[in-house]
Amino acid sequence: MTHINSKGEAVMVDVSGKNETKRCAKACGTIRMNREAMKAITDDNVPKGDVIAAARIAGIMAVKSTPQLIPLCHTLLIDQAGVDFTLSEEECTVKAVCTVSLTGRTGAEMEALTGVSVALLTIYDMLKAIDKDMEITDIYLIEKTGGKSGEYRHPHKEGI
Repeated sequence: MTHINSKGEAVMVDVSGKNETKRCAKACGTIRMNREAMKAITDDNVPKGDVIAAARIAGIMAVKSTPQLIPLCHTLLIDQAGVDFTLSEEECTVKAVCTVSLTGRTGAEMEALTGVSVALLTIYDMLKAIDKDMEITDIYLIEKTGGKSGEYRHPHKEGI
């Protein structure tokens, strides 16, 4: 499959001939911050509100909005989307994992990656008044199942 036609033009891949299968994808990423920002999260003392709750909702909304953000992505009927977080006070990091599942003709990888990215960007937005030096790192696909290509698990990373 390709996103380029015989004339060299960008096109959406035709998935009409593919079978619908159960598909799941999981992606993760990390945001590193200073101690003051981490303490604001753990003390629930951020002027903009509950950082983790807002990031979770933003990530789920991003999953559903992926075709509007990534050119040539198919619109998918999402069965489930969730974002989970692990806070490390000693490392001053928040790790996010976005999981997406659906039954369809094309996968959920872009949706999971978009969800985790927007969740982390939301954390940045809510804390930028405290720490402008935050770093979003290590965004990657942990695993995916279903579809013609079958299962995939990142060979060097475990996720959270």
